[in-house]
Amino acid sequence: MMLYTIVPLCVLFTFTQQAPSHEVKCMCELINSEKAFPHGKLSTAEDNASKCNSKITPQKILELESLLLGLERRLPQLQEDVSMLEKEDDGELYGALSLQVIENEMMDIKQLIDKLNSTTQGHRHLTTDTSKQLEDLRAEMQELERYDTMQVVKSVQANHRLKTDLDQCRNGLHPTIQPTGPPQGNCPHGHFLNITGPRVHTAGEYPNSYKYGAWGRDPKPEASKKNWYWLVLMTSSNKYSNYVRLYSSLSSLIVGVSVPGNVQINPSNPTTNTIQGPNVVLYGEALYYNCYNKDAVCRFNLTTKTVTTLQLPKGTRFNSKGNFCHLDECYPYTDLDLATDESGVWVIYTTTQNFGNLVLSKVEEGEQLTLGQTWHTQVYKQGVTNTFMACGVLYATRYINKDMEEIFYSFDTVTGVEKFNIAIFIHKMSPNIHSLNYSPVDHMLHAYCDSYMVSYKVMFG
Repeated sequence: MMLYTIVPLCVLFTFTQQAPSHEVKCMCELINSEKAFPHGKLSTAEDNASKCNSKITPQKILELESLLLGLERRLPQLQEDVSMLEKEDDGELYGALSLQVIENEMMDIKQLIDKLNSTTQGHRHLTTDTSKQLEDLRAEMQELERYDTMQVVKSVQANHRLKTDLDQCRNGLHPTIQPTGPPQGNCPHGHFLNITGPRVHTAGEYPNSYKYGAWGRDPKPEASKKNWYWLVLMTSSNKYSNYVRLYSSLSSLIVGVSVPGNVQINPSNPTTNTIQGPNVVLYGEALYYNCYNKDAVCRFNLTTKTVTTLQLPKGTRFNSKGNFCHLDECYPYTDLDLATDESGVWVIYTTTQNFGNLVLSKVEEGEQLTLGQTWHTQVYKQGVTNTFMACGVLYATRYINKDMEEIFYSFDTVTGVEKFNIAIFIHKMSPNIHSLNYSPVDHMLHAYCDSYMVSYKVMFG
């Protein structure tokens, strides 16, 4: 009996071990109560924001500002020309010419006002459209914020506010010490932003006669000569001159009526202490220029008719050995460039020691001229077509094509910082700019281009 019972148990055990096992699979169903994030709506909002940014650009603001500045400049000039006509009209040639100038100025002002009205209307529509787009974008972004269930966006915003408060607290405890006076290159008008124009374009009284020359205004004139303009023409071989020609107003220069006439340095041309090269300036009733056949600056006093010279450092290139150039040509006898700005007179030149790169020196006024502080730059002079100064900053131009010149370089005399990416463009009325002078009196840039006198408005901000 006992044996009989044991056998079936062993058989059962064997059978159980050999039976195939069954895998147990567990499946769970996950139900997300949150809505799917609308990536398409976010992408659309980003595209709309990008389009909105592209419509509102600094150029649009500059366009409106330049038109307002143009109108501000033209109206007083028109009033001045009308007053001059009333005083000086002889009923014949001069009166007819002045009337023609006034008529042209009135037409320019009318065109300026029409363009200003059109631009203002366009900006008004743009403002309305942009405001609507911004409201729509704000509503869309607020709607998208509700998908931020982890409160990431709100945490970032809160952290940003805390950081701002902390920075303000630190600045309050340790205020920035302000300098006692503005440095030399600190411009009271703001940063150099752009130029607009041309505002004036005239051949004067010698159309197509003298390719090289310079013109402008005296930044430090006598009280009775605040509105005067000067003109220097290279009358001998496009290289030399022996006089400066004066005009009592811009309209006199345009129509070619020089009431003061010529102020002569020397009857001969060229000779000792006469003008060599077109890069000249007038400052404080004195003409500054490259002395004939010298590596020196000459100052001709228009009142006393005396000449003072300033010898430049040894190694200064002169006699057309360190000219302004572009790929097609060099401008002869442009070794020295004289410039004026708010602080006085500067001379730009090059030396063998500086390997042909631009050198900038301040010309100190006095009974005897002296050379003040000097800076050495890293820009090669023969890769430059012109230079000028504004608020203690040196600017250099280069030739792009017959219609365009570029202000590509600047050197700040206060910080010593050089920039090669200024990218301010000058729309030319003639292929070559042979001289370029900045006038701090009216913030105009005066260019002499292949016998034409052209001026541009400098915009600060």
